[in-house]
Amino acid sequence: MPDPVDPQGVSDLPLDELVACHECDLLMRRPHLALGEKAQCPRCGYELYAHRHNVVERSLALVIAALLLYVPANFLPIMQLNLLGQTSQDTVWSGVLGLFNTGMQGIAVVVFLCSMGIPLLKLLCQLAVLLSIRWNIGRSYGLLIYRMYHHLRDWGMLEVYLMGVLVAIVKLSDLAELSLGLGLTCFVSLLLIQVLLEVVMSPHQIWQALSGEDLHAGD
Repeated sequence: MPDPVDPQGVSDLPLDELVACHECDLLMRRPHLALGEKAQCPRCGYELYAHRHNVVERSLALVIAALLLYVPANFLPIMQLNLLGQTSQDTVWSGVLGLFNTGMQGIAVVVFLCSMGIPLLKLLCQLAVLLSIRWNIGRSYGLLIYRMYHHLRDWGMLEVYLMGVLVAIVKLSDLAELSLGLGLTCFVSLLLIQVLLEVVMSPHQIWQALSGEDLHAGD
C-alpha cells in the first residue's frame, strides 16, 4: 500500500510523486508497481490503480471487437413479436424511430444518444487514444480525447437500455408469441466487452503513456 504523506511535507515533494485517493482524498506517495500488482488506499481500501500487462494491445483488441458488434447490435432484430397474426421485428434503431414518429422527439433523442450515439463516440475516443499510444503520434491530441472520453463515461447507458429490453420481454411473453433475435446476443456481447474494456484499459497506465512515460516501467 502507498505511504500517506504528512501535509506539512507536501510542498517538498514533486507532484508526479503524489497520488490522491478518489474516494477519501487521502494524499499518498505514488508507489512503483511491478507487473500484476495493485495499489490500494490504506485508509478506505479503494483500488487506486493496477499495473497490467499489454494494456494497449489487449484494449485495442476489445475496442475493435466492440466496433464490429456495434452495427449488428443496433440494427439486427432484438426480438420478433407475433400478435394476432401480425409479425414485427424490433431493433434499437427502430425503437428510436418509433418514439420519434409518435411525437416523443425529446425522448427519442435521449434514447439515441444514450444507447447509440455516445457509446459509439466513447469507442471511437478509446480507439483514437490507443492508436496514438500504439503508433506514438499525436499524443497531445490523445490527452484531449481521453479527457473527453472521461466526461462521456456516465452518459453511455447500454445497461439501462438492456434492462428495459428485458422488462419488455417479460411483460410481452404472456401476451404474444415472442422470439429473441441475433441483435440481442450482439447487444449483450457489446455490453460485456465494454465492461471488460473498463477493467483492462487501466486509466493510470493510459495517462502515463499519453504523458510520454514508459508504459512498462516497473516490469
